Amino acid sequence: MSAPEIACWFDFASNYSYLSVLRLARQRDVIVHWKPFLLGPIFKEQGWDNSPFVLQQDKGDYVWKDMPRECAKYELPWRRPSEFPRRSLLAARVALLGEHQPWMAEFCARVMLANFEHDEDIGNEDVIAAILTGIGLDAGALLAAAHADDNKARLRARSAEAKALRIFGAPTFFVDTEMYWGNDRLADALALAKLG
Repeated sequence: MSAPEIACWFDFASNYSYLSVLRLARQRDVIVHWKPFLLGPIFKEQGWDNSPFVLQQDKGDYVWKDMPRECAKYELPWRRPSEFPRRSLLAARVALLGEHQPWMAEFCARVMLANFEHDEDIGNEDVIAAILTGIGLDAGALLAAAHADDNKARLRARSAEAKALRIFGAPTFFVDTEMYWGNDRLADALALAKLG
């Protein structure tokens, strides 16, 4: 019997994606298809020029109270970023290179921790290079590949794919064609995957 599979669509700048990425990185009995993408183009389609947690004060006030509770529940570290949302373009471009590599889960987890535990600028090349080097990878080669035109095109294509799938937020999970949105639906998505 093959291992259950789940696709995780996430943005490195998304606080609720942080929770799900760290939870999924712990999974050993599920195959995770990591799908990094950018929420910015999705939000622009909805007429927003920023995160709803910034645009809507009550929602923003709530989320910064909710995150410490959720992190405590899942035993995850938490520090509210001094800049939110952070630019996640570089991290997403690098992650596209790792989608089918054994280092992908570790890279994603470390980038999330850099942003939401250590309050580091994940749009900074030195920060991403240190993460790559820390997991034994050639940071120079991967950063060069991340900036290549074909990889930039892949990220634009990923945004188009997200739109075609009618993704409106992150994290979003797919089990076959069944879509689940939000960290609070991860358990449901995993349960369905394990039923298959």
